[in-house]
Amino acid sequence: MKFKSQKVAYWFFASALLLLVLQILYGIIMGFARVGMEGLHEWIPFNTARATHTNLLVVWLLCGFMGSAYFIIPEESDNELYSPKLAYIQLISLLLVGVTAIVCYHLNIWEGRKFLEIPRPLDYLVVVNVLMFIYNIAMTMWRGKRNTTTSLVLFMGLFCAALLYLPGMIHFDNQTTDSFYRWWVVHLWVEGVWELIMGGILCFLLIKLTGVDREVVEKWLYIIVGLTFVSGILGTGHHYYYIGVPKYWLIVGGIFSALEPLAFLGMAMYALAMAKKGGRRHPNRIALTWTLGCAIMSFVGAGFLGMAHTLPQINMYTHGTLITAMHGHLAFWGAYAMIVLAMMAYALPLLTGRKLWDTGMANWAFWTSNIGMVGMTGALAVAGITQVNLERRMGMDFLVVQKEIEMHFIGMLLAAGLFTIGITCFIITFFRHGKPTDEAIGNDPAENPTYNVS
Repeated sequence: MKFKSQKVAYWFFASALLLLVLQILYGIIMGFARVGMEGLHEWIPFNTARATHTNLLVVWLLCGFMGSAYFIIPEESDNELYSPKLAYIQLISLLLVGVTAIVCYHLNIWEGRKFLEIPRPLDYLVVVNVLMFIYNIAMTMWRGKRNTTTSLVLFMGLFCAALLYLPGMIHFDNQTTDSFYRWWVVHLWVEGVWELIMGGILCFLLIKLTGVDREVVEKWLYIIVGLTFVSGILGTGHHYYYIGVPKYWLIVGGIFSALEPLAFLGMAMYALAMAKKGGRRHPNRIALTWTLGCAIMSFVGAGFLGMAHTLPQINMYTHGTLITAMHGHLAFWGAYAMIVLAMMAYALPLLTGRKLWDTGMANWAFWTSNIGMVGMTGALAVAGITQVNLERRMGMDFLVVQKEIEMHFIGMLLAAGLFTIGITCFIITFFRHGKPTDEAIGNDPAENPTYNVS
């Protein structure tokens, strides 16, 4: 790292991993409930576990994005972070909001809107928290010696993510209207502005890890931003099928949903091309592995599997089934979780000064977590296809179908076990690096080849 204030990122990363562990725990609770082992149902009903699981996903990813920004923005702006103290206050308040939300879910105090179940008073605290974050990085960029395309795209992604949280706070009595605007948050986050955040982090990592000229890498970034905006914004229409909106959304949603994979395909091609073109062999190969893995898995999960069930003719049968869960698991993992873990893998040696590059534990973390996630996706795919066929096409009763597909969740739990082993290996590697130190400043071996990386 170049600046002392970049140490703030470490605590955001550590918090993100803690929240990830909680998310996995609630996912396992749901998995056992799906195979009939509901010993915790009295204390943690399935609906509570589901709401906690999905909302923890959002919070830990946002925590990871914020940590990534606190590491990247000072370096790209060539300036210390505007206020490290404000960043720590913001982190503590974010965690307090997250913990309060989880308690509220268990006490049945929630708003009840899918993926946005957080109680309304906490919404306002989230807005204040994000405004503190945006102010901190904006002032860092304003006072910086330079502003790059990478930092601007990352900032715009984060700023728009904050802006698009607001439609989810508006209450509508009409269910169709309420659902219409809810997707302005959910879809335009994950298939819109979060892609800008992913693109900015991906660009930064490729510049640092491959040695490709910044001008070349950032030209690709402009193309990806264009594809994301064109396809992602109008692709929101695939959530509007059959909810009471005009029929033209079938056409708009269908066409632009088919175009959405192009942005992720562009990211995959861009990452692989830059890695091949790069002449630098950065010693941190595991960070590059996570980076390239993110580009490929995001195309498969978010791009290919997303398009596979969002066309109107298919979505009429698959909407609200386990097919959605299949797409969601690999999409979030490939597009966003992996880029956060890639950022951690790159930043940790620089923050701590401990050059634990491609250790066996680090490689196990990558391969077992990815194989486990692919296994979970496969189990959900088989369960979802069976559910669609039996329930939506043959007309069998919902609960009867759930009993029929119970066996597929045994396979999912086994795959989840492998995934958990991978994440455990990553966490062990994370803490083996120790805490950040001031002595690590300026010791990036890619920019200082004389530095001892043994």
